[in-house]
Amino acid sequence: MPFLLKTEPDVYSFADLQRDGETTWDGVTNPQAVKYLREMKPGEKLVIYHTGGARLAVGTATVVHVDASDPKTPQVRIRCGKSCGAHKSLDAMKAEPIFSDSPLLRQGRLSVVPLTEPQYRWITAQ
Repeated sequence: MPFLLKTEPDVYSFADLQRDGETTWDGVTNPQAVKYLREMKPGEKLVIYHTGGARLAVGTATVVHVDASDPKTPQVRIRCGKSCGAHKSLDAMKAEPIFSDSPLLRQGRLSVVPLTEPQYRWITAQ
């Protein structure tokens, strides 16, 4: 299952992930978001989404490793993928029927959001 990871671009941006190549995605505290992190499996596809003023899906990544030994603070190692050529805005997602039931729209403060395959394909389409 693909997931969308939200980040403040002034804290850790997709450009930072491109520079680093890999990073550990941690620091998530919302119980629902933590549950989604624990459910991740190596090889799963990710979308990196900039919050704040940007509100854009900006790139992709892949899960490398999941350490869920501490159920309250799982750490997910991710590897940088590609930039989304056509950044998809939150407003564009709101207008797209395939997102009507998405937690991305229903739970706006959630920092880790599951995506369906059609949602992932729509976001990453060039």
